[in-house]
Amino acid sequence: MKLSSSLSALCSLLLAAVASGAPQADPDLSIPSITATVTATSFTTFGSSSSVSASSSPSGTLSSHTSIPSSNSSSASLPSSVSTSTIPSSGPVASSTPSTSTQLSSASSSVSVSSGSASATVPSSAASSATFNSGAGTETGIIFPTITPESFTPFPVPSDTPIPSTFPETDPSSPPDVSDAGKVVPDFGQAWKTAYKKAKLHISGWTLEQKVNATTGVGWQGGLCVGNIPSIADWQGLCLEDSPLGVRYADFVTAFPTGVNTGATFNRTMMRIRGEFMGAEHKGKGVHVALGPMMNMGRIAQGGRNWEGFGADPFLTGEAAYETILGMQSSGVQACAKHFINNEQEHKRTQSSSNVDDRTQHEIYAHPFLRSVQAGVASAMCSYNLINDTFACDNDKMMNDILKREFGFQGYIMSDWSAQHTTESAMTGLDMTMPGDISFNSGNSYFGGNLTAYVRNGTIPESRVDDMATRVLAAWYYLGQDRNYPDTNFNAFKMLDPATNKHVDVQEDHFTIVHDIGVASAVLLKNTNNALPLKKPRSVVLVGNDAGPALHGPNGFTDRDGDDGILAMGWGSGTAQFPYLIDPLGAIQVRARQDRSLVSWYLDNFNLPGAASAVQGQDVAIVFVNADSGEQYLTVDGNEGDRKNLTLWQNADALIKTVADNNANTIVVANSVGPAIIEPWIDHPNVTALLWAGLSGQEAGNSITDVLYGAFNPSGRLPYTVAKNPADYGAQLITGGGPNDILSIPYTEGLNIDYRHFDAANIEPRFEFGFGLSYTTFKYSGLQISAVHHSDKTSADLESKWSAGKAAPISDGSSAAIWLHRPAVQVKFNIQNTGKLAGGEIPQLYIQHPSSAGEPPSVLKGFTDVLLKPGQTKTVTLTLSRYDLSIWDTVQQGWVRPKGTIKFAVGQSSRLFKLHGAVPL
Repeated sequence: MKLSSSLSALCSLLLAAVASGAPQADPDLSIPSITATVTATSFTTFGSSSSVSASSSPSGTLSSHTSIPSSNSSSASLPSSVSTSTIPSSGPVASSTPSTSTQLSSASSSVSVSSGSASATVPSSAASSATFNSGAGTETGIIFPTITPESFTPFPVPSDTPIPSTFPETDPSSPPDVSDAGKVVPDFGQAWKTAYKKAKLHISGWTLEQKVNATTGVGWQGGLCVGNIPSIADWQGLCLEDSPLGVRYADFVTAFPTGVNTGATFNRTMMRIRGEFMGAEHKGKGVHVALGPMMNMGRIAQGGRNWEGFGADPFLTGEAAYETILGMQSSGVQACAKHFINNEQEHKRTQSSSNVDDRTQHEIYAHPFLRSVQAGVASAMCSYNLINDTFACDNDKMMNDILKREFGFQGYIMSDWSAQHTTESAMTGLDMTMPGDISFNSGNSYFGGNLTAYVRNGTIPESRVDDMATRVLAAWYYLGQDRNYPDTNFNAFKMLDPATNKHVDVQEDHFTIVHDIGVASAVLLKNTNNALPLKKPRSVVLVGNDAGPALHGPNGFTDRDGDDGILAMGWGSGTAQFPYLIDPLGAIQVRARQDRSLVSWYLDNFNLPGAASAVQGQDVAIVFVNADSGEQYLTVDGNEGDRKNLTLWQNADALIKTVADNNANTIVVANSVGPAIIEPWIDHPNVTALLWAGLSGQEAGNSITDVLYGAFNPSGRLPYTVAKNPADYGAQLITGGGPNDILSIPYTEGLNIDYRHFDAANIEPRFEFGFGLSYTTFKYSGLQISAVHHSDKTSADLESKWSAGKAAPISDGSSAAIWLHRPAVQVKFNIQNTGKLAGGEIPQLYIQHPSSAGEPPSVLKGFTDVLLKPGQTKTVTLTLSRYDLSIWDTVQQGWVRPKGTIKFAVGQSSRLFKLHGAVPL
């Protein structure tokens, strides 16, 4: 169902009225140059479930059903846009555990390859070799894949049988309604089968070089978009473009709210509409692949790109990703699930190994990607970092065994820009290299002619290249991009070029969802004596640089790498051009005119005596502050992507205290990329209210003003925890390491990230995950819980084994199986608005496993949004699947029911529970 048709009624439908009583991508991508001897080992075919071991090996190492092996490269012709070149040889033989990493040789060497008609001598990297520190915090080596000539069997296309009303056959252009969330699991199997059939027929007449071209980008700035696959015969090729919040490097587009704000709404309808509108704008610009959503976890509070994602909880992130992808692809653009996987900090992101155990990987970091696959996502992007000492884009365990085999992913995996490290990655699951060249404008490629040579000398079977090209073409057919798709009509690198930028306006009325998400994502954290909403104040003073416009306009900084004026997005490749940017100063002046209020302002954050003078005698002083972050290739005020600390920026703490010392009604509005330490002033008696507004896009000022004045009742909830002390967070930013070191990032907190850690360690946060105040009050009652019975008995045996604590057999798509994900339990309860104003409530359901399960005390597994008039009561229904109740068993390699009674709690945050019960399974 298309949601845009109902947009005219969106505000009245989703938000409670109160006022009336109702170009550059990632240039710094250098990695250590590796020299090593090639070793060949055996290789078995993919896709056979019987050959997959049920061992509990760490995630991210090579999967046991495949031995992935050596670098054999020879020169051959590349696509016309990429010149021929030799490549560095890869490293030591892959090991099954990261602890057995081999020390890499620093000696220069070359590898002679001869097989069939192709032969070549490939020099190792000409650059200086890497040195590996054995000291604490650094790795001792990199595990590279190695291969030997062998056959290849593709993973199967889905063969599940649709089940009406539970597992309905679905096409990406017509996804299930938002109201079906938790009740319906869409079956995209037939759509993929049809797309694969068309793709195989299409490439059947292509030469090897043409099939390789479909997997190889044309090189950085080699086309109109940030990524480009060339046209081949009668196929137009692909345009790939950032970003997760709008069409990057294009004009006449919308700057949507950030992912973290979208997560803060806890509102599936808004998530879906935002995705639909972003998809429509990408398609309107002729983009085939929109590089988002981003779904890495907010594991580190200082993480530079946290704002691109949806928060610090896997369930919330997974649901937001799911709805976003359904929305995007309903508009005809291919979505891209990124960054797969464990890219949770920016510092040394290309030279760090995220060391993650198998259970944590499955339950936390892979979950949003599983939900993306269930949403039918067309593509995925492997990340820059290493996982247990193997680069993500070389990682057979993650790409082949988990994403393609276990999750049943049918689309293609592309590299992040210059994140590929070997040609062998074709056998470990990589289907497309972006932007195509090894480093920007290097004129060489790991795929292109080198992949062709690997096939011709028998190292990589042509059947694997067929699979790669088929996946790329299938995604194109799957989204219907073979039917009247617009040509690319903008130039990402030359926006003012009249020959290539047609200045097509794709904005339509999309500002409406920008405004509404801005309102619904604003989290009211403090409201002493009902300071908000504002009630016709006689005088208002706005304080702080964040209240006003930027000196050089909203797009004055490249990729938004600066902090001046209202902050509405972070910096980096996840940005878009603002068509305009409404600041609070302008919006509040318009609103104040209705009340005939006096409005003044003082935008200097550092002249504290001046600020003190400006706020004296004013009825209300509103202080606007922010905290910024972004991607590693840009540094802002000494913050290299990640934040140096968790303080608010630009003298904010001192500014707030100064204003509060001089005005008894001080309201703070924070536009922040994530949590911040607010202890210096949060308990000040004159700080009467705190509104956490996040980064809400081009309508930021209007959205904030509507909440401040009560045009809408705040219903946003924190998608992360705000701590009292930085040390209270269970995972910290890992810094250090020399230029050639591989930094070790141990995920030793396991399942206990964010609120889970605070609960497990009994640490009191300042504001917990899921928290948010309202201008009204709510009462919970009438809890009912019951098992859900299905008329079909297709999975009775599997469900019975699950109840006995046994995992399902390992098989293709086992983690996405319908029996595991369809509703098993129904939870019903009543919510009543007991206040005097209309408002939206966000009930949250948390599972509480028996202590023997080794889980955190409470784990989010359900939420919804409920709109209520004063005195009104509504019945809320949430469902739980067996997957929701399961834990990952590393021995059985499957999802199991833990022994003991599974309890649950329903409430208003991760700590404020109103109802309690036990699961009847």
